[in-house]
Amino acid sequence: MSMKRRTFLKGTLASSTVGVAVSAGLLSPQAVLAYPKDAFKNKEMSGALNDLLGMADTETSGDITVKAPDIAENGAVVPITVETSLPAESISLVVEKNPSPLVASFDLTDSASGYVSTRIKMGKSSDVIAVVKSGGKLYSGRKEVKVTIGGCGG
Repeated sequence: MSMKRRTFLKGTLASSTVGVAVSAGLLSPQAVLAYPKDAFKNKEMSGALNDLLGMADTETSGDITVKAPDIAENGAVVPITVETSLPAESISLVVEKNPSPLVASFDLTDSASGYVSTRIKMGKSSDVIAVVKSGGKLYSGRKEVKVTIGGCGG
């Protein structure tokens, strides 16, 4: 019974805090719901990068490491880790042969290190490309991943 009370109190406090922030103008719904929908729905890699980052030309960099399995038995859950020594503003993940190639994007603060680890879906064997925005330019690193069973349905 006391756990329900705690859960209720936490939920009430959290929603009250958000309500106060919205009414004070500190938090706008557009800022909370900002989602680059066009970029994630774009069917072309260059179009998705243009929609997301405002440019699509990338330069291959040895300062970006993409860690992924050589063979992923289940394309629905493919672990990916990206590391870079570049001062990264953002790290985006693109799977060339997915129906929608842009699968993830992370905006990093100045104090964040260039490290991202996540799990992605892959429809079939393809290169996984990490695109790092640094100093107003786009740099990329890639790794080929062979998928045994696709994870994008169908």
